Amino acid sequence: MSDILTPDLCVIGAGSAGLTIASSAAGLGASVVLIEKGEMGGDCLNVGCVPSKALIAAAKRAHAVRCAGAFGVKAGEMTVDFAAVMAHVHGVVATIAPTDSEARYTALGVRVVRDAARFVDTRTVEAGALRIRARRTVIATGSRPAIPPVPGLAAVPYLTNETVFGLTALPERLLVLGAGPIGLELGQAFRRLGSEVTIVDSGPPLAREDPEIVAHTLGALKREGVTLHARVTVVAAKRVADGVALVIDEGAGPREIAGTHLLIATGRKPALADLGLEAAGVRHTPAGLKVSRSLRTSNRRVYAAGDAAGGPNFTHVAGHQGGLVVRAALFGLPTAFDATPIPRVTFTDPEIATVGLDEDAARAAHKTIGVWRWPFHENDRARAEGRVAGHLKVITDGRGRVVGASLAGEQAGELIHLWAAAVQKKWALTEIASLTLPYPTLGEISRRAAILHVADRLTNPWVGRIIRFVRKLP
Repeated sequence: MSDILTPDLCVIGAGSAGLTIASSAAGLGASVVLIEKGEMGGDCLNVGCVPSKALIAAAKRAHAVRCAGAFGVKAGEMTVDFAAVMAHVHGVVATIAPTDSEARYTALGVRVVRDAARFVDTRTVEAGALRIRARRTVIATGSRPAIPPVPGLAAVPYLTNETVFGLTALPERLLVLGAGPIGLELGQAFRRLGSEVTIVDSGPPLAREDPEIVAHTLGALKREGVTLHARVTVVAAKRVADGVALVIDEGAGPREIAGTHLLIATGRKPALADLGLEAAGVRHTPAGLKVSRSLRTSNRRVYAAGDAAGGPNFTHVAGHQGGLVVRAALFGLPTAFDATPIPRVTFTDPEIATVGLDEDAARAAHKTIGVWRWPFHENDRARAEGRVAGHLKVITDGRGRVVGASLAGEQAGELIHLWAAAVQKKWALTEIASLTLPYPTLGEISRRAAILHVADRLTNPWVGRIIRFVRKLP
C-alpha cells in the first residue's frame, strides 16, 4: 500500500514557478510536497535562460575582440576554444544549481519527491510509492520544445534547446528552424563563435515585436553574416552526405539549404503529458491548462503557474505567478494575473525589450495616443561606446500616461525596467521628463524621449497665453 501524505500544498514541477511556490509557502509555515521527475531548477537553469546567456556572453566577447580595431586596439588573430566555452556555460549552471537544489529545499522544510507525478482522482496525486492528498495542488510542469510537422524531420538528427548545450564541437554550418527569440539568440551566438548560420522561418522574424524595433537587430545579424530566410514555406527536411538539409520554397520553387547541424527553435508547448488531467477533472487545450485570472483550473483544488498555465513563457512570469498562487491557494486572497505590465527581452545584440501595449494595440484601446522616439545615436554614452544602433519608442494615452514602450539597443533589457514601472504605475511621461539622471549614461535616452512629450505640450496655445500674461506682471 502506498504511503499517504496530506500536506497543505502539493507542487508538481521544480522550475521557476514551482520553486517560488514551494519556498514561499514553506516560509509561511505551510507543509509542502514538491515533486520533480527531472532536474531541479527546471528548463531555465539547466537548458534555457542560464546556459543560453552564458553562451551569448562568451560569443559577445569574441565579437568584441573582432571589433576592437575600431577603438585602436589590435588583438591579433582570435581563436575560439569551443570546449572552454562550453566549460564556462556548464560552470555557470553548476554555480547556480545549489540555490535550486533538493538539499536547499529540504532544509527549508519542503518534502522533495524525485519521481513522476500523476493524478489518480480529483484530489490525489501519485508519485512513485507515495500518494499525496493535499489541500491544494499546483501544476507547474513547464514546457517543452514544440517540434513542427515538417515532412522528413523525424528521420533527421536535430538539436533543441534541451540538447544544444551538450555539443562538444562547434557546428561548422548551423541551420536554425525558427526566427523567434531562441532562434535569433542562439543563431547570432554560434555565428560569433565561428559557425556559418542560416535561419529559416515561415513567418516574420520576432513576429510578436514591433517591426521598426526588430529592424535594428536584423540589420546587425545581416552585417555579422547570418543568413535569414523569412516568410518561406518549409517543404521538407532530409539527410544529406555531410549532415542535414531543409527544402524551402521562397516562391520560385523548392531548393535545398544544407548544414552540418539543425537546431529546432519553433517555440514551446506546455509539458502536460501523463499527468492524469482527466482523472483530476482539469480541462486543458494544446496551448495549456484552462485557468481563471486567479490561475485556478477547472478543479477548484488545483492551480497552475508558469508555462503550464499557457504563458507568457518567461521565467520572471512564472515566478510572479507563483507568488499569486501562494496568495490564492493558501489564504484564499483575491488575485488576478495581468500580463500587460510584464516586460520581455530578446537577448540578441542589440537587445530588444518591450512592455505594455504596442502602437497598434494602443490605437485600438485608446481614442488618442502619443508616440515618442529617441535614437541611440543621439546619446553621448552610446557614441563613446560605439553602440549607436537602435532607438526607444514610447506610447502614451491621451492623458500622457505611459501605456507601452519598446526599444532595441545596447542594454535594452536594463533600460526597460523604468518603462515597466511606468506602465505598471500608470506614470505620466512628464514624471520621467522631470528626473535628473547621471551623464553620460544610456538611461538619458529614456528622459530625452519623455522631454519630447513635454516640448509638444508647450506648443499648446494656452502656454503662449500664460507666457504673455506673465510678461505683464511687475
